[in-house]
Amino acid sequence: MRKRSLFSSILGPALIVVLIAAGYVFLKDMDGPAVQVTPNTGRVSPKTVLKIAMSDPSGLRSVSVGVRRNNIITTIFSRHFEQYQPERTVDVSLAEANLREGAFDLEIRATDASLAGFGQGNTRTILLPLRLDTQPPRISVKTLPPNVHRGGTAVVKYTIDEDVSASGVLVAGYFVPGYLQRDGAYICFFPFPYSMTAKDYKNAVEITATDLAGNVTKSRLTVMAYERNFKSDTLQLKEDFLVAVQNKLRDLAPESVTPLDCYLYINNQVRAANVLTLQEITRNTAAAMLWTGAFARLPRSAPRAGFADHRLFQWQGKLVGESYHLGLDLASVRNAEVPAGNSGRVVFSGNLGIYGNMIVIDHGLGCMSLYSHLSEQFVHIGDVVSKGQVIGKTGSTGLAFGDHLHFGILVGGMEVTPIEWLDPKWIRDNVTGRISVDSP
Repeated sequence: MRKRSLFSSILGPALIVVLIAAGYVFLKDMDGPAVQVTPNTGRVSPKTVLKIAMSDPSGLRSVSVGVRRNNIITTIFSRHFEQYQPERTVDVSLAEANLREGAFDLEIRATDASLAGFGQGNTRTILLPLRLDTQPPRISVKTLPPNVHRGGTAVVKYTIDEDVSASGVLVAGYFVPGYLQRDGAYICFFPFPYSMTAKDYKNAVEITATDLAGNVTKSRLTVMAYERNFKSDTLQLKEDFLVAVQNKLRDLAPESVTPLDCYLYINNQVRAANVLTLQEITRNTAAAMLWTGAFARLPRSAPRAGFADHRLFQWQGKLVGESYHLGLDLASVRNAEVPAGNSGRVVFSGNLGIYGNMIVIDHGLGCMSLYSHLSEQFVHIGDVVSKGQVIGKTGSTGLAFGDHLHFGILVGGMEVTPIEWLDPKWIRDNVTGRISVDSP
């Protein structure tokens, strides 16, 4: 009797432990997987590919996708995973779904690998109301771009007959976004790259829009483009200059051995990387015009180099490199105060390769001004500045020798000639006199 009592006293707690452990195993995960679908705009086309991202700490067991219409579900995608990973992403194409125009529901069932449901796992069901849209958006151009010269800026105003995920202008495949205004129209400032001829440019400008279903419209945009000549010089590289560059900017080309190698690396690879950085910076722009009137120039300054000046570099009689000067070099007194060209918001203040100490101000609609080689900077990212406000002092930082200001204008991420933006007549003829834009 005592043995049975002892056995019972041991078995009872052990059974409780087993039941608790089993309960924990079976009940610790009672939630289905988290599911996220992109794009999730409510509209799709037969070309749409849905990306379904799933996550669950117990791992993912399976996923199925079906189209529900009139309470009838047609499965268009199904997959069982051999390995139960905590995160999975699948791409579901609608090309073979045989969808009809109009509304339908997309049902997504994702099951985890937990032991819930006696080993069947937890299933989460997502129901997405969608609409099949096969019609591309229609674009109506309201204001054609005015005459534009090589290296300059053009602007177009247009409307679209439906909501879109993106719209703007393509310049030889380079996309420049347009910005929706309060009146329902879009404004897009876009460049005429200095590297293109007028003939090539006329045939390379398209206006485009992508609707919420992914349908794309592209059409040729009529542009009155004209040539503009730029200065070209052949410069002989001297040993003392190359040594000075290496001593000053060695950190930009740490693996270069000779002064010539150092200079060529900076002039090519570093310069190209800086261009990409500027394009990234200019994505951070306001959808409204923040500036008014012509831009202010560095007071009492003389030009030292122009926009798109072509420089050919020779070393010991051989051509070893080239570059284009994409800005306006202005020289005044040493450490001259630099005013903001116009009102806007500071989106960069720091050091960038060949530009040295640099400030970039966003003026809205993808238009920005650039101030480089500064000796001092008085503003920080996020600061709102007014036209004429002192933002720094001239200097010779970066790939510069001799105190001056490199003043640039960027449109859609590309540098264009600043001369136009300093000209009140150009502003009046191309901006304020042609289009109405939102102000903040």
